[in-house]
Amino acid sequence: MKNPKVLLMMEIAIFGALGFVLDFVAFRMPQGGSVSLVMIPIVLMAFRRGVGAGILTGLLVGLLQIVTGFISVTPLSFGFVVMQVLLDYLLAYGVVGLAGLFRGRYQHAVKDGDKGKAAAAVVIGVLIASFLRYVVHVVTGILFFGMFATGNVVLYSAGYNATYMIPVFAVAAAACAALFATAPRLTQPRA
Repeated sequence: MKNPKVLLMMEIAIFGALGFVLDFVAFRMPQGGSVSLVMIPIVLMAFRRGVGAGILTGLLVGLLQIVTGFISVTPLSFGFVVMQVLLDYLLAYGVVGLAGLFRGRYQHAVKDGDKGKAAAAVVIGVLIASFLRYVVHVVTGILFFGMFATGNVVLYSAGYNATYMIPVFAVAAAACAALFATAPRLTQPRA
């Protein structure tokens, strides 16, 4: 392809759509949240093209969930619903692209042939992305789902969101580390 910007936009669209589809392979929680494979394409794009492309891919995944109606919202006023959707879908998936902060370390380790350091860079990137997504979900849980809390709303939101975000981190970290180790060319753009 002659135009690298068009290629980048196509890759973001493809990986965003893949993330949206992979979110259907999920164990859904009763009050929102799920253990799914949605983060894998976002992380892959972040390691393939950098933080900006990763964030755009995450935003696209969130946007696809919003426009298709595959979202879980609280029964509050319209303003609250809009704010919750922006936080829980656009921001939460957008921050996953920050996994790409470890792209340089990963590429350097791959160039040196150090698979251990490459895997560590991937796992740390996924850990940071998962933690930031978790923080966003905890905040929205406190602000918008406090009515379901039994006791302290902060502890309730932190605990509830941890029940699915810890497995999401483990699945995404293991899948990305294995995928990147067996097929490092996936992280190398052609243009």
